[in-house]
Amino acid sequence: MAHLVFVFGTLKQGFPNFGFNTGRRVVGDFVTQERYPMYLVGERHVPWMIDTPGTGHEVVGQVFEVDATALAAMDALERVNEPDGYRRVLIGIRRRDAVSEVRQAFAYMKPAEQLDPMQVQVGPLAEYTMEHAALYRYRP
Repeated sequence: MAHLVFVFGTLKQGFPNFGFNTGRRVVGDFVTQERYPMYLVGERHVPWMIDTPGTGHEVVGQVFEVDATALAAMDALERVNEPDGYRRVLIGIRRRDAVSEVRQAFAYMKPAEQLDPMQVQVGPLAEYTMEHAALYRYRP
């Protein structure tokens, strides 16, 4: 069974962790239906989208169709089974250039209680760019 995954940070095509993304890209750029805060967090400048709908920006990202194996690999990278990992959440998304066509996709988000405001380096952001990716540091 195929799943849609909305990626907003390092898993985007051409970005630092894209090698872990073995999905098939859905053509176009997408945004979240709701506004969410997204920050670069910690010394590693990791992009975090916080699961607090209604605050922040419509976040720009890409959508990939993935199978169960690819989804499991993404879950492992995002450490969904770890207490400090991301949570895979189903959210509404739409094409950036279409107002009404809303789809559901998974996104890797952080619960609000994990965010230490003192660790925020940049944000809130509407889009994670190559400029931001240049600041990213891999986990040691």
